[in-house]
Amino acid sequence: MRSVLLDTDVLIEILRQNIAIAEQVKKLYRDGKLVCFSPVTKAEVYHGVLPKEEIDTSRFFAKMTCLSIDDAIGEKAGKYLKSYHKSHNLELGDALIAATANLSKASLFTLNRKHYPMKDIQFHKAK
Repeated sequence: MRSVLLDTDVLIEILRQNIAIAEQVKKLYRDGKLVCFSPVTKAEVYHGVLPKEEIDTSRFFAKMTCLSIDDAIGEKAGKYLKSYHKSHNLELGDALIAATANLSKASLFTLNRKHYPMKDIQFHKAK
């Protein structure tokens, strides 16, 4: 089974009722993919959640698998920051998400590839 790591922008679009993006994620489930998120993504989403949205947001995250951040991911993210922070304005959150995708061998589903200049990341082909 191939896993797909959802970037923050994808989750926000789903929570905003973007039907096209939601359908793409539903198709991943139908195709037997393991749909995942990073704790970084969860933090970024909850940063903008209104109190009335918390229950639905919690239920939404409960349907997916959280990929943990560990020592190896921290090291890889640091190497990405060293390589891409100055040239591409790479931020810590995106570096951690990219390292998680890379080391877990998950394809990254993002709507903004310019945040991820790394050559060793596999991207989900969004429709």
